[in-house]
This record gives sequence, C-alpha cells and structure tokens, in this order.
Amino acid sequence: MGRRRKMRAALVIPSWVPEDIFSSKTASSQINYWQPLGTLYVAAVLQQAGHEVRFFNGAFLSHEEVLSQVKQFEPAFIGIYSTTFGWKKAKKTAEDFRDIFGQKVFICAGGPYPVAMQEECLADAGRSFDAIVYGEGEFSSLEIIGKLESGKGLQGVRGVVYRDGERIIKNPARPLIDDLDSLPFPARELLGDSNKYIPPPATYKRKPVAVLMTSRGCNRRCIYCFQIDKERKSGIRYRSVGNVLDEIEHCIRQGYREIKFIDDTLAADYDRAMRLAKEIKARKLDFTWFASACVNQVDKPLLKAFRDAGCWAILFGAESGVQKNLNTIRKGTTLDQIRKAVRAAQEVGLRVNTPFLFGIPGETFEEGLRTIDFAIDLNPDMANFHAITPFPGTYLYDNLEKYGTISDELTDFTYQGAAFIPYTMTREEIVELRQIAFKRFYSRPSFILKKLLELRSPHDVSVAFKSLRSLFWLWTKTGLFRKKGGEPSAFDS
Repeated sequence: MGRRRKMRAALVIPSWVPEDIFSSKTASSQINYWQPLGTLYVAAVLQQAGHEVRFFNGAFLSHEEVLSQVKQFEPAFIGIYSTTFGWKKAKKTAEDFRDIFGQKVFICAGGPYPVAMQEECLADAGRSFDAIVYGEGEFSSLEIIGKLESGKGLQGVRGVVYRDGERIIKNPARPLIDDLDSLPFPARELLGDSNKYIPPPATYKRKPVAVLMTSRGCNRRCIYCFQIDKERKSGIRYRSVGNVLDEIEHCIRQGYREIKFIDDTLAADYDRAMRLAKEIKARKLDFTWFASACVNQVDKPLLKAFRDAGCWAILFGAESGVQKNLNTIRKGTTLDQIRKAVRAAQEVGLRVNTPFLFGIPGETFEEGLRTIDFAIDLNPDMANFHAITPFPGTYLYDNLEKYGTISDELTDFTYQGAAFIPYTMTREEIVELRQIAFKRFYSRPSFILKKLLELRSPHDVSVAFKSLRSLFWLWTKTGLFRKKGGEPSAFDS
C-alpha cells in the first residue's frame, strides 16, 4: 500500500492595519506585531505529523495578497484566527476563500472570539466556515485533518463545533494538554523575516524579539480576563524548566536576541521562577528579556535574580489606585503590595511597566482621578491607561447586566475602544480620564528629563521622537479618540 498523501494546511490571520485599533495620529508609536504563538503551536503539531503548512499573516499582507497567495498554495485545510474586534474581517476572509475554492477546501476558525462564542460564531458565519475549534487547538486541528484525509465526518472530534447539513453540532470539550513538554516548539520559521515582529517601541531592547510561554492557564479570577478553562479546574500547567531552557537556546540559535515571556505571571511558582533565572545565568545565555508578574508573587531576591539573568523590564498589572476597585475586579492585590513591588524592581535595576484600567464596575470619575494620582506617585518607568474590556468568555461579559452596558460594535472591543460603560460612569468620562492620564503622566518635566538622559542609541532617539509626536498630538487636540481610541504614548504594553 502506498504512503498516504499528507495535506496542505494554510493558517491565516486576516489582513489588518494599526489604524483599525489605534488613532491614525498615534499608531506609529504603538506599532505592535506579536508573534502569534497559538497559531505557531498548531503549525508545529501539524508539521510534526508530516503535513505541509504555510502561514499567511495579514499584518503584513493586504486582503487581496492573502487571497492570492493562499490560492497559489492550494490548501485542503484553512484555519483562520480571529479576535473579537477582528471577527468581521475573519468572516469576510472566509467568504472570499469559499468563493475561490468552493467546497474543495475545509475552512475552520479559531482564536479568542470563536473559542468564546462557539456555536454562535458558526451560525453567524453562514456557510463560509465549516467548523470552529474551541479550547486548545493543536490536537483538535490535527484530528480534523486526519478525518478529512480518511473521508470521515467530525463526529467525536473533541473541542470542535461543526456543520452537518443544516445542523450545527457541538462535540464535547477536549481536555487541556497536561504535558506541555510533549509539544514541539512553535514553528517560528514560518514567520519569514523575524525582524518584522516587534512589540511597541520602548518595550524591547534588542531585535529580533521572540515571544515565549513557560506555562498555560492562571489560578487567579480577575473578572476581565479570558481563560479557556473558566472553572479553573486545572489551574496553571507548567513546562519543565529544562524544556523552557531548551526553547530559549533554540530561539537563540534561530537568531533571536530578546525574549518576551508572555505567561500571565512568570512568578506564580516562586521556586520555579527562581530556578529558571538561575539556570539562564548559569548557562550564560546571551539574550535580554521582559516578563510579567503579579505584585504579590515577587520579592527583591527574585527580582534581583531576574535582573542578574538578563531581564531588563517587568510588567506589574497595577490596574487601579483605589482598593475598592481592585477588590471589584478580584485582583487579589493591595495598593501597598503594588508600591512595594515597583520599588523593589526599580531598586534592583529593572524598568517597570504598570498598566491601569478605567471603567471598572462601580468606579466613579473621581476615583479615576485618584488612580491617575496613584500612577504619578508610583512613578514607574512606563505606564498605560486602558479602558476595561469585557471580552466574550470573561466573567464580566457573562454578567454584564450587573455592572453596566456594552457596545454592539465588535470593533470597539479593544483596550482603546471603551466598549464597556459601568453604570457609574459615561463613555465620555472614560475617554477624558485616559486623555488626562496620559497627558499628566508623560508631560511631567521630571519624566521627560529622565527619558532624555536615558537616550543611548539611534533606536532610543527614534522611540523618543515618536513619543514626542504623540504627546504633541495630545497637547494640541481634543479629539484624541478618533474612531476606536488612541494611545498618546509609545509605552504601550
């Protein structure tokens, strides 16, 4: 018997531009092209099984170029990634693929919005999508392709919602992957020019930048955070320190010079985080890195270990300067813990980034002003001021009637779009608070002088110029939030 022909699979992010999210006046200072780690994990699993995989990223291709290049590839399977604000473009992309290929291709959706909405997504998309993958997509996608190869239907494929004639059928959920070490490393070689994939200015030191996850899941219950496992049955699933170090070395061999760890918190297991930092230092690995952590999970010894291992910056989710509002969002932290963590990180030489939220349920305009005062008093190296966004799949989204109203327009579902309005505030007040916050925080003479004294390279000068241009826009214009909101800062996280 001859060897079974393996399948061609196209993984697609629909075409988009920064102006879809940010104001056109500030988009250049917020440019943010993340490596799509979830998609690259799916690609790696499919490749490991022998399938031919191509990745088409609409961040760098027009809609017409995506269609043309996928058409030339002639795949039998197309997987399309979608966020909430990108769902309309995902549908349009699928519709156009259907016009090109007819029924010769199987079209599947994945990503945060399909994972959250499941049957509703498939019903909304008409005949353009054949299935939705919900939950972790690596082995669901692989099993779908196996069924297509053998000419069988999708009955019993866990983690999939699919069409069967006129019916929409939801199969049982797929168990989360327990042994993360068993996964191949993300297929970063499919990205092409790795230098295109950069975080916002001022949030990296060296290029190219890889993103890396050492764990999956979270054991916290913030009301605005999306988790695949809503009931937190499995909590955090950790990769072994050895496996993480192997991937770091793999990234360095691929030419990456910096890594951004995108775990919800790298310090959830304190001892493991300490071991990881010490092993990075012991192996003398040449890369710089950036991580996120919860303020109540770090101390000065751990932060110093991070710094000694090449970490240059850390993000602490401060969120609010009012304890009542921290309690409302179930952050599980206190203002004193925030102050202590920021101070400790700065004392050991780390730059600190602290995002804040406006529009928290029950928050008043006056409390928003107190948050701005807290941010200035805290004096981190970078700060961001978002509108709280209850993405589908979050506790806040599922319980909206208790807390406020929400926009009917999916393109408002960005951290800039103020999609959610609590009963205690207006949309205009959220917009005004963000405008005041950026202006007060970044216009301080002491802050500007500090940043000027830190300039060391042409990259630093470029970042400073973009920041100044955005700040000038804020100073001179009142209509900051043109379409979906803008960020007058180059310090987005």
